[in-house]
Amino acid sequence: MKTLASSETPRRKAVLRALLTSTGLALLLGACATKPTLAVLAPPIVPEELQPPASERIVLVAFARGVQIYECQPRQDDATRRGWVFKAPEADLFDAENNMIGRHFAGPIWESTDGSKVRGKTIKQEESSNAKSIPWVLLTATTNSGSGVFSRVSSIQRVKTVGGKPPRGSCDKIGSGERIRVPYTALYYFYTRDDSPTARNP
Repeated sequence: MKTLASSETPRRKAVLRALLTSTGLALLLGACATKPTLAVLAPPIVPEELQPPASERIVLVAFARGVQIYECQPRQDDATRRGWVFKAPEADLFDAENNMIGRHFAGPIWESTDGSKVRGKTIKQEESSNAKSIPWVLLTATTNSGSGVFSRVSSIQRVKTVGGKPPRGSCDKIGSGERIRVPYTALYYFYTRDDSPTARNP
């Protein structure tokens, strides 16, 4: 998996801290702690349709940086034309200190560095206010594996998206089957029905 160049780390940390702080997160960093401890986390402000069940609480928030992959394929409404069809996401997940804590890939699946995984299914989505950014979505977990943080995730939100949409119009001038990788960033909120009082990082 990709890692950041050391010269970029201080700037990236500042950006991530500012972004996470702007969404209302409280991050408690102990001077001697080996990992950050998440305090009670405030949910993002989203339309009602993107709210998870009221009984769920946030267990983890991650910043995603990667690409949305699209393939040029015949259009369903006109087989003589081609258009960009979404195939899969591919992103690394980071905490507020710029530590890579997992990855996100086709499924859609989120995998933690502790080995746990969660697969989600989109149940609601709302277009971003930025026409070039992919929608905000609410997903429900369909399968979980492992014994780490993602093993108990029940709902997932994707918010604060930047980029990720394919070029507008057809891809007729590009060969069928050709793929493009469109950069994007987003915040992912992971929720659980677990009543355990302590949220954990992977």
